[in-house]
Amino acid sequence: MENFLKKSCYFILVACVLKGCRFIDIDFEGDRVLLAIVMEQKVDRYPEVDPLQINQEIRVLVDKAVQDEDENEGRLRKLLLLLYGSDGLALRYAPEVTHTAIESFAARQGNCLSVMNLFVAMARYAGIEANFQTVKVRPNWDRRGNLVVLSQHINATGRFGPHRRYVSDFTPEVSLQQFTSTTLTDVQARSLYFTNIGVEALIEGNSEEALDFLKNALFLDPDSSVAWNNIGAIYSDLGNSELTEFSYKMSVLKDSNSMSAIGNLAKFYRKNGQLARAKQYDRAIERFNETNPYFFYSQGSAALSDDDFVLAEELFLKAVSLMRFEPVFYQALSRLYAAKGENERSTDMILIAKNITSQNSQVYEPSSNKMRIIDNSFSILRDSASGISIDFRN
Repeated sequence: MENFLKKSCYFILVACVLKGCRFIDIDFEGDRVLLAIVMEQKVDRYPEVDPLQINQEIRVLVDKAVQDEDENEGRLRKLLLLLYGSDGLALRYAPEVTHTAIESFAARQGNCLSVMNLFVAMARYAGIEANFQTVKVRPNWDRRGNLVVLSQHINATGRFGPHRRYVSDFTPEVSLQQFTSTTLTDVQARSLYFTNIGVEALIEGNSEEALDFLKNALFLDPDSSVAWNNIGAIYSDLGNSELTEFSYKMSVLKDSNSMSAIGNLAKFYRKNGQLARAKQYDRAIERFNETNPYFFYSQGSAALSDDDFVLAEELFLKAVSLMRFEPVFYQALSRLYAAKGENERSTDMILIAKNITSQNSQVYEPSSNKMRIIDNSFSILRDSASGISIDFRN
């Protein structure tokens, strides 16, 4: 059976991008016996693993990089040059394996969570405030055998003062929305680390090892819908239907908009002949898609690839109607109009995307210097904001 897993930087979490949505109410109080089986451990099984630990070699490099710089913003810029510059570590993006800070330093590469482990650790050593944050991006699916891995994104943020802060990012061409970010505690970030390596173990076929890592992730963060969903996938792989269903339900209980867990429950019930229940969860996914602008964006992109320009435009405009200030949608419309030979309209869409990005401090794209400064003393973009004019009349 195809199972949907969630993995970190990417890190896998799918949730409604519209606040307050609720697509399914699950009548589930849980089972104390099953809960005790899944959450059996009483202590962290891997206390020796510290994703944020750095060694003396790293400390020396940081000291050298930020010397003679008193201002935190300047120290941060020098730290970023050390991490990503050609004369520094020149870190490369590699999505396959999750590393600790020291491992990322040694490998000179890593996925988003790996590199953010190194960045956060180095920034804090340099006296710069740094915290992990998750950011919802458009879904990124990757099929691995009978597993489908859904990735989300993680970056770092910190404050320079009451109104001024930064976001530091490491990702290849991902558009981010600041208003969908959630700051994590270090314990939650540590939980995500074990979630990732658990998924990686499962992909390699090591179900028992994967379960051990995921249980540790759940011990660290019992409310993690991601960990519960992935544990359900592991139990499915191990053939334990009772714990599979229980874990997926716990995932939905922790996050009623967890489409991965809802989809897994639909597949679980369909496999076990409970077609009426499967349809209930299928309908929940359909309702989610109807209110999810990124669903229409992805469908529009597929239509554009098939040269179905009429359908692509309809779907992209639907995405815009659900999320007006998402620059990615206007970039897609620009590509569509360029393909149709409507160059003036294509240019108009690019200008709208650029205006949205430049005028709204809560919408940003990662830049080449891996940092964006956000000044909250400026007003947030509103429908009436100057400089934005959106007109789709033919």
